[in-house]
Amino acid sequence: MVLTTFDPFVQFERQFNRLAQRGLGSGAGMPMDGVRRDGEVALRFDLPGVDPASIEVTVDRGVLSVTAKREEEYAEGDKPFIRERIAGTFTRRVYLSDDLDASAVEASFRDGVLSVRIPVAEKAQPRRIEIQRPAVQAHHAEGEHALSS
Repeated sequence: MVLTTFDPFVQFERQFNRLAQRGLGSGAGMPMDGVRRDGEVALRFDLPGVDPASIEVTVDRGVLSVTAKREEEYAEGDKPFIRERIAGTFTRRVYLSDDLDASAVEASFRDGVLSVRIPVAEKAQPRRIEIQRPAVQAHHAEGEHALSS
């Protein structure tokens, strides 16, 4: 038997790092921060200039997807001479560990930042294990009482 330490976020971090290294999660148009907290994972996506109505957050088979659309802001006749702000539709996907409760994801949008909260599943929450103690045998206690008299 092999005993190992267990961290419910290891798979989540591995998946996130793998995507970042391959460039798929590079964040062009939607940079993201991820924070581990007691009982949850919190993700924040920068979406300045995005209409909140265009943001869609979904979870399907352990994959959290965030899609948002930033529209072009040019009037007819405008001739841009420099374009550094990316427009279009952006999607980020984050693979969720089985230790996260994908059915209880919450999202909010404020000041150009989408915040997504994913609680740790009940089964992965730390819990205290009660130590069983043997019951004191009655005849042992009676014998001690008789000797001390």
